[in-house]
Amino acid sequence: MNFPKNLADKLENRRQNKSLRVLPQPKHLIDFSSNDYIGFSKSEVIFDATHQFLLDHKIKSNGASGSRLISGNHKLYSETEDFIAKFHQSESALLFNSGYDANVGFFSAVPQKGDLILYDELCHASIRDGIQLSNAKSYKFKHNDFEDLERLILKPTTSNQQPTTIYIATETVFSMDGDCPNMEELVALSEKHNCYLVVDEAHALGVFGEKGEGLIQYLHLQEKIFARIMTFGKGLGCHGAVVLGSDELKSYLVNFSRSFIYTTGLSPHSVATILVGYQHLEKDKKALESLKENIVFFNQVKKMLYLNPLFIRSKSAIQSVIIPGNEKVKGIAAALQQNGFDVKAILSPTVPEGQERLRFCLHNYNSKEEMTQVLTLLGALVF
Repeated sequence: MNFPKNLADKLENRRQNKSLRVLPQPKHLIDFSSNDYIGFSKSEVIFDATHQFLLDHKIKSNGASGSRLISGNHKLYSETEDFIAKFHQSESALLFNSGYDANVGFFSAVPQKGDLILYDELCHASIRDGIQLSNAKSYKFKHNDFEDLERLILKPTTSNQQPTTIYIATETVFSMDGDCPNMEELVALSEKHNCYLVVDEAHALGVFGEKGEGLIQYLHLQEKIFARIMTFGKGLGCHGAVVLGSDELKSYLVNFSRSFIYTTGLSPHSVATILVGYQHLEKDKKALESLKENIVFFNQVKKMLYLNPLFIRSKSAIQSVIIPGNEKVKGIAAALQQNGFDVKAILSPTVPEGQERLRFCLHNYNSKEEMTQVLTLLGALVF
């Protein structure tokens, strides 16, 4: 059967633009690309503790066997959700199968026709996809620009009918830039105009806070946020996600979130890994402290090597250097990889044309020597 021509043309266009995605093969290089910020995905302690937990509780099921509303709501769910809610100082917690499912499920179900969603222009694709499935109107505001946000809040509608509810969507750490919004200012703005604030903390869990709780709790703002979305595939090193909020929000999502209702639940092993990961996060501060030290050191070396002007300002584990042009940034990434450093090029259209970049992800297990070497090599390649 011939492949449809219009689809083949789109693939060819990607090839011509040097932006065709292919699945990479493991190369066993020094890791500056994964989201495993505190090494939990590689932790034998967590792996063994999860296995022992399942044995101790006589759980030997390979799958959930159905959606949570049918047969998949095994007993580990309530124990894990209760632990997570307490850890994050939230009234309730609802587990989803992935961060993508959580964002699509929330934004497609919660904002209603007549409501308004205002979202940061750099919000993750999963948030934008969920918004597209919503019946609410939506507008993006300039990245971390709260004057532009307030302009949109106050903008009169063509129908002279004000929105029933306004939702503001942002992230505490942006996945491509690694920067953080001024959350105190954003909370004050949302309270001023009676808006509902929804915050994705995917890249803040395991990075910010005394126990890695995320930026919102670090700033003691958890009581002022309508919904927080935590993803476990980054700092927690496993899979799944959770929506934190009120008991009413949890009940609403159980009843109306299609990505929750119409999917098989996570396996007992997956949920146990989440629970054990959180238990480990609560008591193991060494990994978090090591990551924080590495972020500070990386920024110091950037400054020492006069690389600061190339990088987007960031105090998170994501450090991005802008190198315009898909071909150029791919060439520099290839040179770094040939020298043993796994640094990935982020190409357009993933980021806007002219904003192509190298994205360095820092971890608690990167050594000071490795960070110094990779930045020294970067300087030699770009200057």
